[in-house]
Amino acid sequence: MPVPSQKKVYQANEVPNVKAQAGIAAGFPKWAPWVVVIITALVYTNALGNGFTNYDDDFYIINNQLLRDFSWQGIKSIFTSFYAANYHPLTTLTNWLEFHFAGLNPFSYHLFNVVLHLANTWLVYKVVKQLSGKDFTALFTALLFGIHPMHVESVAWIAERKDVLHSFFFLLAIHYYLRYQQEGFKRPLYIATLVCFILSLLSKSAAVSLPVLLIAIDMYKSRKLVTSVWLEKLPFFALSILFGVLAILSQRAAGAIHNFSETHSVIERLFFLTYGVSSYLVRAVLPLHLAAVHNYPVIVGGILPWTYYASLPFLAALLWLVVRKSAYRREILFGGAFFLITIALMLQIIGVGSALTAERYTYISYIGLFYIAGQYLAGLYEGRSGKNILLVAAAVGLVFSGLAWSRIGVWKDAYSLFTDAIEKNPEHYFAYWMRGNQYYADGKKDVAIQDYNMAIQANPDFVDLYYDRGHAFFETNNPAAAIADYNRAIELKPTMAAAFNDRGWAIFRTGNKDVGLKDINKAIALDPALPEAYNNRGTVYYESGDINAALPDFDKAIALKPDFELPYLNRAAIKANSKDFTGALQDYNAVIEMYPNDNGALYNRGLVKLNLNDRAGACSDLNSAANAGNVMAGEAIGRFCQ
Repeated sequence: MPVPSQKKVYQANEVPNVKAQAGIAAGFPKWAPWVVVIITALVYTNALGNGFTNYDDDFYIINNQLLRDFSWQGIKSIFTSFYAANYHPLTTLTNWLEFHFAGLNPFSYHLFNVVLHLANTWLVYKVVKQLSGKDFTALFTALLFGIHPMHVESVAWIAERKDVLHSFFFLLAIHYYLRYQQEGFKRPLYIATLVCFILSLLSKSAAVSLPVLLIAIDMYKSRKLVTSVWLEKLPFFALSILFGVLAILSQRAAGAIHNFSETHSVIERLFFLTYGVSSYLVRAVLPLHLAAVHNYPVIVGGILPWTYYASLPFLAALLWLVVRKSAYRREILFGGAFFLITIALMLQIIGVGSALTAERYTYISYIGLFYIAGQYLAGLYEGRSGKNILLVAAAVGLVFSGLAWSRIGVWKDAYSLFTDAIEKNPEHYFAYWMRGNQYYADGKKDVAIQDYNMAIQANPDFVDLYYDRGHAFFETNNPAAAIADYNRAIELKPTMAAAFNDRGWAIFRTGNKDVGLKDINKAIALDPALPEAYNNRGTVYYESGDINAALPDFDKAIALKPDFELPYLNRAAIKANSKDFTGALQDYNAVIEMYPNDNGALYNRGLVKLNLNDRAGACSDLNSAANAGNVMAGEAIGRFCQ
């Protein structure tokens, strides 16, 4: 769309007090912003030794098949797919590149997040300097942005790459827009703003708030909202609507949108809103009681915790302070608008996810609050309190740096993260569930069951807890308890195909083939795209001697989930027993390509190669299997490789 030609209009707040500006320039050398960046970098060196967690890192990185296809088709899939209830293809593309070059080394992912955060800290300085014209405001706001403990989640959590990446382009868009205003409304700067906005949207849909924020910036800069100003925003609003619809569709496809009207009254939802805003405001000043998850409250007898009711008069008092006459009312109104515009979509007006508030939602929005504080302290600094204000800023920086450093350490792994969350909120199920899942993944099934027990005690109607505990019971040789948990899961969710599949498998393993097979067939009827059910049914047929029925099920499981190891192994065993050693070799090759250290696959491939008269290849595989801990491989080496 053509951008109307407009003359440059210098606004009053673009030309700060000459005397004060001269004093600030003398007090803050050009390298001062780099000091802020270096301080931030030193704090976040603590993130570089952290690992992955099981809190979405597994979805976005470890088990994300979109990252495995390093081809043009892989890129196409990234840009044409919803994944894990989101559409953020540019973020996935950065993970795709890292996976290709660094594999599953968490250092690379953490380093990139930290570098993006440092770039964002620099951009905050640039943007705030453009907005205020004051070095102190820009430096103080950037410092708070860089080291505030509430921002740790966005940076130290690998899965939140989308937050730091979209913020980079979001801030860059604001920077170019301010230049567009200040340099005479030049078309290239308008285009640069629009391009950065698109890149931000492709990184995270939260960027949809930018057009409204640009209007707020226009008003703050005393730009008249004439027709041409609205026309130049039309492409931005159109893109916001488009990506907003995509976000809703992706959340709805994953079942992440909740209808609060079915579970909470209008009054409760009102207090959820006021509490959310209040908690963000309080934690901007007192970043305490931080946790990976801030859940909805436990409602006892229809009564919310007192803090929810207190949040309404708290906000009313703050509103009174804003509207009353003050030398800083203009700054407060703009900073408050910046905060509310950028956090509005995260206030659970539309229920998304299981958390009422989240620390990551403050990453961009807190800039508005920091701006207010920076402008206020800048006024004092320009007066007679310069040295004292510098001491205050230094003290705040020191305290927040220490808190951020400590908080970064909590994100080291799933155990430290969710143990901390349990300590902060021992009455909620989620952290017990997530820590239990990590114990399960690490083979500590008995300990996992203890955490699942605590989670079920806190939330006895959450179906996934019974399903996961059922797995743990089954793998600790307690099929009766596993079947009981699957029964409860099916009772809570009669359409849960996975629970029917696993109950059928557990029943089959107790010796009741017919009943087990009936459950597995029910699972396939409920979800014809469930690969685990086809693999289980194929195994039932195979162990019952019906190879002709087993093979199509293994084929189907592989077609539905090409990285699913078990059907390859089962199909390879059938082929080897049928003397189809070439076919078996192909299946073992596929498994070992995906899982190079699978000692069972290496051992069996070695035996297949012996049958194909490839003794050198067989002995190489058997040695690899033995080195990986396969005892039978050592015996085979003694027989065939001496």
